[in-house]
Amino acid sequence: MSDNDALGPRGEELAAAYLRQNGYTIRDRNWRSGRTEIDIIAENSGFVVFVEVKTRSADYQVHPAEAVNVPKQRTIINAASNYITRNGLEKEARFDIITVIFGRNGREIDHIENAFYPTI
Repeated sequence: MSDNDALGPRGEELAAAYLRQNGYTIRDRNWRSGRTEIDIIAENSGFVVFVEVKTRSADYQVHPAEAVNVPKQRTIINAASNYITRNGLEKEARFDIITVIFGRNGREIDHIENAFYPTI
């Protein structure tokens, strides 16, 4: 596995640890609905949170959050709807993005709450 192949899983591990440290419970990781994968499904007292994790090295051209475009958002929303139905959840859903950027001086984690809404 090349360094680039390992970058995504490393970012997802850090994102999950970050969420746990901030009071979230991790319900599922890499959950699939058809061809769509939701990186992390977490929960706090108010929400079930569907998290898309984007990891890049410091030499990125476009901010990682911009990779979660409208078509990607739609697929995540549809998969989240399936998850909520299958698990009989009644909490409100929220859609977050966590970006992890690895640089020369360490890593930077940015948690974007309510990054997009299920009205798309």
